[in-house]
Amino acid sequence: MAIRHTLLTSALAAALVALPGVAAVPQSEADRLGRDLTPMGAEMAGNGGAIPAWEGGVRSAPSGYSFGEFHPDPFADDQIQFTITRDNLADHAEQLSVGQRAMFERYETFRMNVYPTRRSAAFPERIYEMTRRNATTARLVSNGDGVADAAEGVPFPIPANGNEVIWNHKLKFKGVSSMRYNNQAPVTSGGSYNLVRLREDFYAPYFIEGRTIADINNILLYFYQSVESPPRLAGQLLLVHETLNQAESPRRAWVYNPGQRRVRLAPNVAYDNPGTASDNLRTNDMTDMFNGALDRFDWELVGKREMYVPYNSYKAHSAPIGDLIRPGHINPDMLRYELHRVWVVDARLKAGARHINSRRTFYVDEDSWQILVIDHYDGEGNIWRYSEAPSISYYEMPLFWSTLENHHDLKNGRYLASGLDNTEGRTIDYRIQFSADQFSPQNLRQRGVR
Repeated sequence: MAIRHTLLTSALAAALVALPGVAAVPQSEADRLGRDLTPMGAEMAGNGGAIPAWEGGVRSAPSGYSFGEFHPDPFADDQIQFTITRDNLADHAEQLSVGQRAMFERYETFRMNVYPTRRSAAFPERIYEMTRRNATTARLVSNGDGVADAAEGVPFPIPANGNEVIWNHKLKFKGVSSMRYNNQAPVTSGGSYNLVRLREDFYAPYFIEGRTIADINNILLYFYQSVESPPRLAGQLLLVHETLNQAESPRRAWVYNPGQRRVRLAPNVAYDNPGTASDNLRTNDMTDMFNGALDRFDWELVGKREMYVPYNSYKAHSAPIGDLIRPGHINPDMLRYELHRVWVVDARLKAGARHINSRRTFYVDEDSWQILVIDHYDGEGNIWRYSEAPSISYYEMPLFWSTLENHHDLKNGRYLASGLDNTEGRTIDYRIQFSADQFSPQNLRQRGVR
């Protein structure tokens, strides 16, 4: 497996690994952003082959697009270049993760349609500006479990360790205020499922122009989730206040149970406790591929590699759910894979710490800091789960984020498909305007229904 240790070999990087509280890079390094590195820290140049140079990404919506509609595919005319199957897997193994190879071994029907690589990720100019500023000021605190002296943008565009890469994912721009239907389907090995309809509201003060960490009282994100169907689950509510420094102020969560008609603290909404209505196919810290505290794992930055990953997944974004769900995995004809450079972060459980995973390997897109693929290992060190996040450019913002998250249990053949907003007739709405006081425990009680 070829791993390129790009940007990791300097004495500066070694010092930063040892001293996570030191500012990320000197000004001379930060000046590379927008020059030989993109404003988000990716390599500007292509690889001389399938990966082209970054030329700004997709920054505007096609003619006729309206807010809230499913996003038309700007690359709809692209043709499949080749398809990876079990029969030719050996020819492409170097560009696949352990979990991806396990999917081919587990399912004869699994295949990857590979398309031309389109470096479509783009973000607002304000995010680029603040990312450049953060490069020389942002620092890890609390042994890597918190961030200080950063605002609005990615904190560590030139990362020196695994914690910084994961924080870049957690702090990449996803909009200040939004609402979506994040419906999910726990799929049996035979392909049957009962759709769970979820509404989710987001308010992220970290991204408000001019705010600092001190201004936002350490709150990265306010998150509200309601279960709207099936009837046996309807009325369950979840409220989360996600913090930037979880050692200083851990995540706080509350739930409303319609049967009890009361709001209670929910300290178990963290780490490896089961996610809402996920049929034990997703843990709470697998939301948005990874969120929450980093303190139970050691995060090693292995390097950068080229890999086939789900990208520009517009077909899956707008396909009817019935066209997506298949036994074992999402319908391969609805997915698009491309060759991209990704950062590889290997997280191993600390001695004495508890988690259902002994190890997880994260593959993080260099252009957007979106986690695209995860390999999960069980307590004995065997590959157990495979997760992927088919993603698109929400070009009206612009930003790059997942449109689906698929979490596969390789042992029992079940999987969870989430982000199935296709039944709603609309996608995520960034026009909605929330405020912090709408995400109080008191408001959770008022929103509760039987």
